[in-house]
Order: sequence, then structure tokens, then C-alpha cells
Amino acid sequence: MFFPQSPKSTSTKEQTTITSTVDNLQSLTQPQSTSINSPDSQPSSTVNLNDANSYQKEMFAFAEKHRSVLNQILRGNNQSLESNAFAILTHFPKLLDFDVKRKYFHKELKKVDSRDRNRYRAEDIAIRVRRSHIFGDSFRELHRLRNSDWRSRFYIMFEGEEGQDAGGLLREWYQVITREIFNPNYALFINAPGDRVTYMINKSSYVNPEHLDYFKFVGRLIAKAIYDNKQLDCYFTRAFYKHILNIHVKYQDIESEDPEIFKSLEFLLNNSIEALGYDLMFCVEVEEFGVRSSRQLKDNGSKLLVTDANKQEYVHLMCQMKMTGSIRQQLNAFLEGFYELIPRNLISIFNEQELELLISGLPEIDVDDLCVNTEYKNYTRTSQQIQWFWRALRSFDQEDKAKFLQFVTGTSKVPLQGFAHLEGMNGTQKFTIQKDTRSQDRLPSAHTCFNQLDLPEYPNYETLQKMLLLACRECSEGFAFA
Repeated sequence: MFFPQSPKSTSTKEQTTITSTVDNLQSLTQPQSTSINSPDSQPSSTVNLNDANSYQKEMFAFAEKHRSVLNQILRGNNQSLESNAFAILTHFPKLLDFDVKRKYFHKELKKVDSRDRNRYRAEDIAIRVRRSHIFGDSFRELHRLRNSDWRSRFYIMFEGEEGQDAGGLLREWYQVITREIFNPNYALFINAPGDRVTYMINKSSYVNPEHLDYFKFVGRLIAKAIYDNKQLDCYFTRAFYKHILNIHVKYQDIESEDPEIFKSLEFLLNNSIEALGYDLMFCVEVEEFGVRSSRQLKDNGSKLLVTDANKQEYVHLMCQMKMTGSIRQQLNAFLEGFYELIPRNLISIFNEQELELLISGLPEIDVDDLCVNTEYKNYTRTSQQIQWFWRALRSFDQEDKAKFLQFVTGTSKVPLQGFAHLEGMNGTQKFTIQKDTRSQDRLPSAHTCFNQLDLPEYPNYETLQKMLLLACRECSEGFAFA
């Protein structure tokens, strides 16, 4: 198993060796370069599949082995990712660090902007709004714009206030309007029950007659903030980020959106339906405005019994209905607006954790504050593994600390009043480390609804540090739905 390492300095000789090796590999894969994706993807049918897979595996293995060194080189010369031998690494975004991807992303976005400016005359656009009606005024002002106008510089004027917008008013506008996106009066988003911090699309948003126009506006707004390199104080569920990136959702993603359904599905997967004597069909009861009805998950679902042989299909369809089908119209409207500014193929270089960091920024995490506000189960504060854990976490850079927080809580959002006020599904829920007695070969696992980390009793610091870092970077557990 590959263990990620912290970035390190490299000698000129080592850099030259790696560059030469990448050049050689690229010369082999050049005919396939437009068709090769990461090993998790399906190769294009336009190339020889055996050759493509061989080159793909060779390149991936090499990049994986030298991941920290390659990223260190790219930090010093990010231009390399666009034009020379290193360009092929964009086919393996999993191996690129977030800061490297972010620089590449913004450079590519500028290229898109330059092409558009050749077709359209770019001018600053004045946006006049009232503070007390900032969402409605902004919607009406911006609704009249062409798609290309959204790439222009916005010049914000708050009605009744003096002041020239040299950038400060634009930042303030982003801050204020972001809060209004989640205003219950618009019924667009609701708090996720599993963590009470992140937001999810309100499936009943249709109570607002303009909800689809609003969702398209919000999609454009968030894309515009990314385009302008402005951070927003907004955090969404993992499934929402995956929808933007066109990543398949997993059944674990429903935990924050519907903890009870998650527990039921997990129990179903881990136990024999026949032994339990369940009489479960491929349909589900839904309730809207106090009216209950039955919804079929597939044709004739009300007559199809769930068995151990087909229960994974049932879980798949249930999650699709809950996380996608019930909000399909709203989601499509949001994505239509978002992709008008940010190309789908470009944003896909990020994973869902990194997309949150791109939108909301890297947080400053006070490890000492987290340590003081941590509880332990079957460990104590003086346990050797706990001492190693805090040493390991302090060794992480800012990006990996943010990914750790995402891993254990479901979001990179730091509580405003410190970790003593960390929220869980039942209110304030301190971070908890529980001993995992199953195997020392397991990665640490997390229960985000309870802000809990299950930490195996690793035999030494090096193993704990590597396993923890791998878990935070990969966040891989369970199965994904195709």
C-alpha cells in the first residue's frame, strides 16, 4: 500500500532523473494521452485497451511512488503542469496536491477568460443593491446579464451609502449575500440533520414559485466567487459537492442528510434479510405537507421483495432517490448556472473535499484547542497511541489538517467559538477518539454525525501517522454507486 509523505526538498539530480523518466513515459503514452484517465475511470474505446491500460498503470505507479517529489517540483514551477512532460499528470488528479491543482485550475480559467474576451467586450458592471434586500436586488440586477457578462468585474454600490468599490465592497457583498442564500424565507436550502452545520437542497423548495430561477442564480453566484477567487462562508453536504463534480455518491454520503436512513441501510447491508424475516419491497413511503404516499424505486417495485441477493440494488436506488431523484430539478438548475462560468471538465480535477476548500478556503485549525476539547473511549489522554495521534496531527500541513477535520466532522468549518462548541446531530458534540480493536491493518474510520474517530491500536508512531494521513486524503470506505 502506498503511504503519502510530507513534501520534501529534492536535489537537482533527483529532479532531473524524475523529469527524464516522465519524458520517457510520456513519449510512450502520447498517442493515448487524450483518452487516458485515472485507473478508476473507464478507458476510451478509441484506443487499444490493453496498451492504454499498460501505459496507464505504468505512469500511475511511477507518479504514486514519487508523489511528494513531483508535487514539490510543480510548486516551484507550476507552468510545467500545462505544457511539458508533467502535463500528463492532469490525467491523475488524485496524485496532485490541492495547492498544485488550485494554481493549475486558475491558470486554465484565465485561458477560458481570454478566449471569451476575444469574442465579447468586457466592461465593469455596476450592481446597485439595498442591504435590506440584497438577495432580491442582486437577483434582479444580475438576471438580465448575458452569460459572458458574469465574467466581467462587478462594481458593487450599496444604495444610500458612499464609497468607491476598490474590492472591499465586493468582498462584503459576497459575505452578505451568501448568508441570504440560506435564509429560510427563500426555502432553497436546509441544514443537514446529521451535522446541523452543512446545507443540503430543500426538496420542498417548490413552495417558492421562483425556486428554479433562484437555484440557477445561486449556481452562477458560487461559480462567480470561484472565478473571482473569493472565499464564501458556506458549507454543503458531501453529496452536493459530488453532484457538482459528477462523482458517484456512496451510501455513506447519506449519513449527514438522513442519519436514520443511513443506520437502516447499514444494518440491512451487514445482516441477513432472510434471517431477520424482513418483508421489504422496492418502494418507500414519503411525506409532503402531512400527506403520506408510497413511491416505487423501480417498475413494479411494490411487488418486488428485497432479498440478500438484491439488497445492494435496493440501497443504491434508495440513496439515488433520497440524494438525487428528490431534488433533480433544483440540482439541474444549480448546475446549469454553475457550468456557465466554470467548465465541467476543469472543475473535475478536484475531489469533493478539495471543492469545499476551493469554495470556502483553508481554515486555521488550532490543534491545541481541539486537544483540550477531545473525549476518549477505551483510550486515555496518556495512552501511547493518543500521544502519537496528536504528534501526527501537529505534523500535518494546513491542507491536511483541513482534510482531517473534513474526515472526522464532515466539513472543514471551524466553530466560531472554538472546538468546545463543535456541532453534531444531537447538538454540541465534542470530538471523540475511540479505540478500534478490530485490526492494526485497518485505516482509521470516522462517524461524522458524532464527530468520532475510530483509531486502531497501531504499534508505532510511523504507522499511525501514515495510516491517519492516508485516511484523511483518501476518505475511501464502502462502495460507490455506478
